[in-house]
Amino acid sequence: MIPFGTMFSMDIDELVAAQIGYYRARAAEYNNWLEDRPDITAEFLQRWDADDAAVRAWLAVDPPTGSVLEIAAGSGSWTGELLLAADQVTALDAAPEMLALLSEKHDVVETIATDIFAWEPNVRYDAIFFGFWLTHVPTARWEGFWSLVDRALAPGGRVYFVDNAHPDYANASGPGDWPEAAGERDSEAVGPETRRRRLRDGSQWTLVKRFWWPDELVAELGRLGWLATAGHTDFAFIYETAQRSVR
Repeated sequence: MIPFGTMFSMDIDELVAAQIGYYRARAAEYNNWLEDRPDITAEFLQRWDADDAAVRAWLAVDPPTGSVLEIAAGSGSWTGELLLAADQVTALDAAPEMLALLSEKHDVVETIATDIFAWEPNVRYDAIFFGFWLTHVPTARWEGFWSLVDRALAPGGRVYFVDNAHPDYANASGPGDWPEAAGERDSEAVGPETRRRRLRDGSQWTLVKRFWWPDELVAELGRLGWLATAGHTDFAFIYETAQRSVR
């Protein structure tokens, strides 16, 4: 655990390690985010569920097919959707505790437990998907991460991703009192792209949370040589697809 008071002295390796540690520690409560959350109203939950259904419907219209790499697969919240159309899914995550939960649901999936930023693919995949991961990529690792995606993606392949909408959009469009991400207790900004979160056991962790607007993300990926399209659900999520520009 990285104590709250040390966050401003953390270098990027320490920050990434803290982020991994948080998700390893959080695995036991990851799928029970409504517990201990009396602030989640019925209206909020209804609209959240509608947005969740909408983004899953978006993915189903033109889903990833062939061999699919799921980056930061976590406990498998999206893996079942990928298995509907993919020939094979490989799930990558830095937390073996999360992958154990995934394997309990989807025992046909190959899993790889490794630090995503240190991993090197030995095959190329027809499609790549990540859910609620992009906002955890710090600026210092941003270009390196997209270079990794490029090396892992087969020629002509596509990248799909879903993430939290920017809080300013969610607050303006949603039912109000938007928690930074549903289920995150005491999530508080502590730096330009870091937040402090608390687990049920009282432990506090510092991790990356770097929000994006769709147009901003399309432009940034264009700078890196990707052609992207992006949109919002009603209030809660951003979704996007990207392909490598012809070089």
